[in-house]
Amino acid sequence: MRTLLSLSLCCLSLVLPAWGAAEPEAPTGFLSRPEVTAAHYMAATANPHATEAARAVLAEGGSAVDAAIAAQMVLTLTEPQSSGIGGGLFMVFWDNEAGKLVTLDGRETAPASAHPNLFLDKDGHPAGFMDAVVGGRSVGVPGVVAALYEAHQRYGKLPWARLLQPAITLAEQGFEVSPRLAALLARQLNPGLLRPGPARDYFYPGGKPLTAGTRLLNPELATTLRRVAAQGPDGFYRGPVAEAMVAAINRDASHPGGLSLADLADYRPQWRAPVCVPYRQFEVCGMGPPSSGAVTVGQILGLLAVDNVASMAPNGIEFIHRFAQASRLAYADRNHYLADSDFVAVPVEGLLDPAYLAQRRALMPPQRDGGSASAGTFAPMPGPDATEALPSTSHMVMADREGNLLSLTSSIEMGFGSSVMSGGFLLNNQLTDFSRHPGPAGQPAANRVEAGKRPRSSMAPTIVMGPQGHPVLAIGSPGGSRIISYVAQTTMAILDWQMPLAEAMALPRVSHRNDYLALEAGQAWDQVVPALEARGYRVKQVPLNSGVQVIQKTPTGWVGAADPRREGIASGG
Repeated sequence: MRTLLSLSLCCLSLVLPAWGAAEPEAPTGFLSRPEVTAAHYMAATANPHATEAARAVLAEGGSAVDAAIAAQMVLTLTEPQSSGIGGGLFMVFWDNEAGKLVTLDGRETAPASAHPNLFLDKDGHPAGFMDAVVGGRSVGVPGVVAALYEAHQRYGKLPWARLLQPAITLAEQGFEVSPRLAALLARQLNPGLLRPGPARDYFYPGGKPLTAGTRLLNPELATTLRRVAAQGPDGFYRGPVAEAMVAAINRDASHPGGLSLADLADYRPQWRAPVCVPYRQFEVCGMGPPSSGAVTVGQILGLLAVDNVASMAPNGIEFIHRFAQASRLAYADRNHYLADSDFVAVPVEGLLDPAYLAQRRALMPPQRDGGSASAGTFAPMPGPDATEALPSTSHMVMADREGNLLSLTSSIEMGFGSSVMSGGFLLNNQLTDFSRHPGPAGQPAANRVEAGKRPRSSMAPTIVMGPQGHPVLAIGSPGGSRIISYVAQTTMAILDWQMPLAEAMALPRVSHRNDYLALEAGQAWDQVVPALEARGYRVKQVPLNSGVQVIQKTPTGWVGAADPRREGIASGG
């Protein structure tokens, strides 16, 4: 349902609601990165090289999809820990000419050899997360190249080969290793990279991690991208690139995989219907299953829609409490029901039905933590949740001259993926996003491993539609299963508190996954934590390294902003 909005929410010069005088002071967040305004087009990505490649494409008259293709190819090179052509993606796109919203599923699929017991040891116990991650066993069929080409066929304006050229040039001429990439390598985030092989040679030359500012070339990736530029998906899913991938995965020394050339050749991205949830005067739209993003974000917002969030202090006690209680219920449903809807009946409409949400809302104690929540009742689908730890992932948003708007999240799962490297790029470990235990006999886990199935994701590329039926906001974030929290919280900061984008990006993060209340480490929570603990919360201050990118429509064009926690920037014209 949409209603008319009397006050334009596109304007940035809006006054924030008064902070609750009786509440302890909450932290104000990171030093914000300046917003960028532009009349005609805008790009925001996780890396300056990628943003510049996208901006140049948009300046040439390219579409938002063209810009995303150029940016993703560059990110394969400059942000290899997070995403790339060895992984998968979800895209939400506003087609301004047709006046409709579409979503594209470029998620990885399990190879035909995969089975529910893939991650069980000989005694029937699930492998530990790090043991499951490293090696060829965890690699799903990559979807990025096929999905981007599919999107280009429908919405591209510039030639496909032109869009790959910025990444090819950087790979051949070199780029400076960023501080973030160098820091992750120094921390040895992914121990698989230390195994003998192409990844160690590339990231740890001479046995030492790359340092910030090092000029890094990747001629092997340039060769791969030239083949893809000339042949499209066939240059990736068939021929020498495909053969090298299969060999690297199936001959892995730690955990050989079972990927075949047929698995690669048979991969197809899927256009799916968007999932939209009314919130205030808006509709918040995103990617449905196999992503849990739109449904879980939608549940959180739906549960809080009756609250006067605008009157609450940003990150004050009352807001954190209500947000945490809504989140614990939404995550309980997510962990129980969300999976690939091509394999499992997912009750999307039921989970978002206002009557169901009203029942769930009654389970939100007004002053106390409600503890661990159980899923609502639709059908018997018990089973352990997949572990999503040490996440990577990347997000980008694009707006073009024609008024098209794109929100795209891509990932290779954990930082540096499976650590298997082929053709100059890292391969994903997305199969660990399945439940590593298949569940009890007769009542298998919804998200169990199955051949051809897409693992559940938390990626939540989002476009917010205004009361007139046109988009006002594109937003998303990396962050593993906490992506949902980051997107929901930041969306509310913009819509409810009407924060300027830079302030919303810098706002300290809060997350509750039906386990404990996580507050972003390094923030001034001293007065807040005791009050929350008095309400029964188990509070942990942990790193919550969101990487939100956002574009907002204004009466004069676009405003873009990037999360100050990472290296992303926005740029437009």
